[in-house]
Amino acid sequence: MCARLGAAVNRARSLERLRRESFDVAIIGGGATGLGAALDSAARGYRTALIEASDFAKGTSSRSTKLIHGGVRYLRQGNIALVREALHERTLLLRNAPDIVQELAFIIPAYGTLDLMLYAAGLKAYDVLAGASPFSPSRLLSPRTARTHIPTLNVTRMRAAVMYTDAQFDDARLALALARTASDHGAALANYVRAEALVIDANRVTGIVASDTESGERFTISARVVINACGIFADGVRRMADPGAQPLLTLSRGSHIVLSSSVLGEASTALLVPRTTDGRVLFAIPWNDHTLVGTTEIAAEHAEPEPRASDAEIAFILSTLNRYLQRPVSENDVLSAWAGLRPLVKRRASATARLSREHVIEVSPQGLVTVTGGKWTTFRKMAQDAVDAAASHARLTPAQCSTQTIALRPYEVPLLVSLEGRVTLAADEEMARTVEDVLARRTRALFVDAKAARDQAPAVASALARRLGRDTAWEKEQVRAFDVLASRYRGLR
Repeated sequence: MCARLGAAVNRARSLERLRRESFDVAIIGGGATGLGAALDSAARGYRTALIEASDFAKGTSSRSTKLIHGGVRYLRQGNIALVREALHERTLLLRNAPDIVQELAFIIPAYGTLDLMLYAAGLKAYDVLAGASPFSPSRLLSPRTARTHIPTLNVTRMRAAVMYTDAQFDDARLALALARTASDHGAALANYVRAEALVIDANRVTGIVASDTESGERFTISARVVINACGIFADGVRRMADPGAQPLLTLSRGSHIVLSSSVLGEASTALLVPRTTDGRVLFAIPWNDHTLVGTTEIAAEHAEPEPRASDAEIAFILSTLNRYLQRPVSENDVLSAWAGLRPLVKRRASATARLSREHVIEVSPQGLVTVTGGKWTTFRKMAQDAVDAAASHARLTPAQCSTQTIALRPYEVPLLVSLEGRVTLAADEEMARTVEDVLARRTRALFVDAKAARDQAPAVASALARRLGRDTAWEKEQVRAFDVLASRYRGLR
């Protein structure tokens, strides 16, 4: 059905290893940073385990704006070191995952001379900070030329535009590439395995009490050190080690909408709105033959696995975008709307915490290593910092990080492009266990068109039931659950 480039990520085999082996490093959390840490740790030669309570990249890591970038707005804030680090990581990802990460051009409209000077100067600084880079340098465009790149752009009163390049990617696919590459390096990874508690011996974390959420079986994973990479749920795991631990995180919600590709005139160039009314930037990017627009930043009180884009956020995104289009779009044009929660570091936890501009590494008195904050672009560096801290604390044999030069497993597309073939690949090679796994993350159907995804659910459930040996009751429940989920992605329609 497709070319096999390495061993499958086999859940049954991983579960058997988790039950019987002892590990140097055990990681809780199968998002960007956790999977990055699993690859880093395994590549150093450490015996490595990773468990994820739901599916890989189920939470924040599949709900990004799909950009690998240095951060234009961080440059405006004067965070030069952060921008330089992110631009370096951008280049590494383009080299190490070229089938998932691609260069993308952006246009920033300017309506006044001062704005034009600021944007042009800022992006020239961006070029300089990138150093020797494969990315094209920024340049000025006339309104007419800008319109050739984005045919639907409203150029009335536009002074000029600036074009620059960053990269875009598929976040869930990159997470799966990390999982498969970590498995190739010997890591034991399993989704739908929950950390119920930490094993603490003489006030030291020595493992994880885990449960297989499918079978209900509980077992202990022994490890010399445990890394907490649970993103928005990191504080909960920290309290497993120390019930009195003070919160590290504050949460914000970022929402996105997906529209037809015609919104940008079938363009292959993205639009960046440099300043919204809430002080952020807004992106409209071509993605998966659609147009992805976002994002917002709204304070969120609680960590939840399935946050929802509010009506107000969707209206804000639409009204902001419409100022730059010849023909406005409305709520009726929204094909999918979804949100993710960001884990933002709000304080320095202790004298042992090392705080970056965006992420923090904390080693608790019990030896739990927590890594949280950050963003997709810098996940590799976050993972490196976490494994460095874990290896130092557990006194593992010193080994250098090598992930700067590790090529990630290419995305294997079925040669028979059929639904049955895609589901088979997802189940056999990528640990897909539910209809949601297939339609939300093995493909991106739910994220680009919720109604179309819902229509595919019965056929996916049938194919997946055959592959996993499930009965008709399971199949029907999967369709019902996905129907409920898809209704949350349809915005105001």
